[in-house]
Amino acid sequence: MLGIKQLSIKTSGTIIMLTVIALGVTSCKRKNIVSHNGAKDLISFKSIQGISYTEVARRMKNGLAFNEYGYQLEPEWKMSFISDDSARIYSPIKKQLINFPLSRGYDSIFNTARTWLKVKKMNRDSLVLEILKFSGDSIETKGAKVYMIMYADNYIKNVLHSDSVILRHPSKRDTAFIRGLVAKANSNYTKAFAARQPVKLISLSPLASAIQRKTIPEMQNNFDTSDDYLDPTFDIVINKAYKNFYYSFSVYVDDKGEMHYRRALVDFSMSPEFEAPYNRIAEGIMKSYLKLYFKIIPGSTLGMTHASIISIHLKGSTAAPHAVTDTLAKHRD
Repeated sequence: MLGIKQLSIKTSGTIIMLTVIALGVTSCKRKNIVSHNGAKDLISFKSIQGISYTEVARRMKNGLAFNEYGYQLEPEWKMSFISDDSARIYSPIKKQLINFPLSRGYDSIFNTARTWLKVKKMNRDSLVLEILKFSGDSIETKGAKVYMIMYADNYIKNVLHSDSVILRHPSKRDTAFIRGLVAKANSNYTKAFAARQPVKLISLSPLASAIQRKTIPEMQNNFDTSDDYLDPTFDIVINKAYKNFYYSFSVYVDDKGEMHYRRALVDFSMSPEFEAPYNRIAEGIMKSYLKLYFKIIPGSTLGMTHASIISIHLKGSTAAPHAVTDTLAKHRD
């Protein structure tokens, strides 16, 4: 079940214990909120029950869909309210609509699909929801300042005469913002940011293979695969190397596809004397094996190529390759 029997809400430094049945007291009367005995208000979805909404934009308070790290907030939800305690939401993982329990709270707050949301606007044509921060058994009512903008499917089709694919395109402000980040990153690769289309490593030799790690969306990670976007990570194997070795490090990949060593992904706090030789050898391997064995396609965002960062876990083996050709065939574009 997605609801919880009791939780604490932080507001202005005060922790208030709440229950699902009555999540607080408010004297503020709002439209579409039903009063219970004049003391406990729960939001009602009766006025929009059965209407199918599609998320057309997800934006921060400043109106942008991208942050300074290049991460894009993507509109993904499709939903309708079946009743005041049930919602139907499209799962991009299972490719189908799924019914989820819905728990209503005070001040237009509700929970469904493992997400706490606050209604900012609600009518038969559109819906604006604020995503709330949630940690442990408490939610921050001030929110994360991230907003989901939804339009009714009927409104999109018969009033806007459009479709969700077109409406979900990045705005002109988003494009201008990314263009500014690209200019900075390409003039100084240390100002790299996450690429919407990540770097690709294409093997040029049967002695080498590179596979990008992919997060499996599941309950344990709340179906969050954002690390694949923010930190593309590759497992690389070099066969018939000069010796057996294993190094983990991150690199800048500039807009020309050139690699620049960044830092080791190893904790040297207990033995700092090993850090310098580790970096020296790892950088040498990067400049030799990786540049020799791979074609590197730089990352890009909104069609603009730019510097970005990737993480590498590199294994060298003196042994001959074992079915490396088959592995490469599966992962080569």
